[in-house]
Amino acid sequence: MLLCFFVGTLFFCIFVPNNKNINITFILMKFTVSSAALNSQLQNLAKIISSKNSLAILDCFLFEVNNGQLTITAGDGENMMKAVISLDESDADGKFVIPHRTILDAVKELPEQPLVFNIDLSTFAINVTYMNGSYNFTAQSGEEYPSFPALEGETSVITINETVLAGNLNRTFFAVAADELRPVMNGVFFDQKEDNLTLVASDGHKLVRDRNFNIKSPAPCSFILPKKPASLLKGILGKQDADVVIRFNVNKAEIGYSGGVIACRLIEGKFPNYEAVIPQNNPNNVTINRKALLSAMRRVLPFASEGSELVRFNLTAGQLELQSEDIDFATSAKESISCEYAGSNMSIGFKGSSIMEILNNLTSEEVTIQLADPSRAGVIVPAEKNDDESVLMLLMPMLLND
Repeated sequence: MLLCFFVGTLFFCIFVPNNKNINITFILMKFTVSSAALNSQLQNLAKIISSKNSLAILDCFLFEVNNGQLTITAGDGENMMKAVISLDESDADGKFVIPHRTILDAVKELPEQPLVFNIDLSTFAINVTYMNGSYNFTAQSGEEYPSFPALEGETSVITINETVLAGNLNRTFFAVAADELRPVMNGVFFDQKEDNLTLVASDGHKLVRDRNFNIKSPAPCSFILPKKPASLLKGILGKQDADVVIRFNVNKAEIGYSGGVIACRLIEGKFPNYEAVIPQNNPNNVTINRKALLSAMRRVLPFASEGSELVRFNLTAGQLELQSEDIDFATSAKESISCEYAGSNMSIGFKGSSIMEILNNLTSEEVTIQLADPSRAGVIVPAEKNDDESVLMLLMPMLLND
């Protein structure tokens, strides 16, 4: 007897003797998805996968098909991330895991076109067909993949526009510390007050305080978002005009955005009193074109000592002189820039690369540098005022050897 059957798009024939009984069971699933949509989500999800996972299955993506939607999950043991893609076609529900490198390499070079997945859920053999070719590989059962963590107990909620949050994270992230002794500094602090939401990051030398007055809450709350999920959000958000909903308890957060969700552990502990380190009385204010100062810093900094990166700011009426030198290599540079300054003559030292980071993360045409004396922190703010938000960046000075 000749027995013929289809597995996905493949046609098979086998010969079975008439006096033999044979039972063949196939559990087949087929779905069609856009290659561009799949590749975009996989590229985002891949960033959460660690190069050294404690569980081998975390080297894989979890694919779940349900009610015409494909949900893809990735994680590293502490953080999990999932994205949802609408399918062009699907005929069954099911789940399986694919090694992340296999599927990333398979789809990243494909132009936009439909990808047809045919999966045998009994053997996890996968056949993917596209316009001019096909892939065949083997997946695994998705039953052992860790479940997406659920929030338990009392939770708080913060809702913020996706574009606004992307801007907040872009301005604060560069100041996040990498300090083993003070883990509370290794993340972005979200401080929800009655009349504003403030994001703060600091490494002990520089500090950013980004305050939004449109986000209010009758119930103040706060949490510290670790560096990795903050970095993931910074790279993903800002592409949609939608809301991000942040739900959190004392040790976990679930952040929902357009097309996906990130779940993560929060940094436990109390963030330092950031308001206490911001000088309040700074009588010496210099207002200067941001791009002009940034360009001058790029020219002067290469001549500073590689170890300290010290750049001296010499302030006189209407003029800022930048000065750097490296005594070991007998190099030096100086450049003058016109500015608005009517304070007392002053010389103060700053780390050049930190000044450049601050200037690169501001967008205003002009900035104001607020100074008290050479031993106190300098405060840098946009010269143009905005009623909806307040951005402040602080930098500790460096000792000058006169």
